[in-house]
Amino acid sequence: MKIVILDVKRPDDAMADFALAWQTETPEGPARISFATPELLWKVLSAKRWELLKALCGAGPLSIREAARRVKRDVKAVHGDITALLNAGVLDRVEDGRILFPFDALKIEFLLQAA
Repeated sequence: MKIVILDVKRPDDAMADFALAWQTETPEGPARISFATPELLWKVLSAKRWELLKALCGAGPLSIREAARRVKRDVKAVHGDITALLNAGVLDRVEDGRILFPFDALKIEFLLQAA
């Protein structure tokens, strides 16, 4: 199963993890997309975008219009959400222009602790 983990890490920690993965010939474990703060993660992963990802998970490549139909939303609004998810690396665009959630599962990790 191909999993992506969205997590919250300081930029220098995320770069250290990237450098380690780059040096290994066969990276182990799930893919990771790191955000500098929980606020940035929630800015990218809003409630509407979460619903969109749920509709795209396991669906294969879809047009933006079809994605909008599946979540029963306006195409223009879904286009904006897809653009944000593409820019964050959560979605891919395939050769014919359709979009793809290239993972079987998504996990979110972050820690809230006392100041």
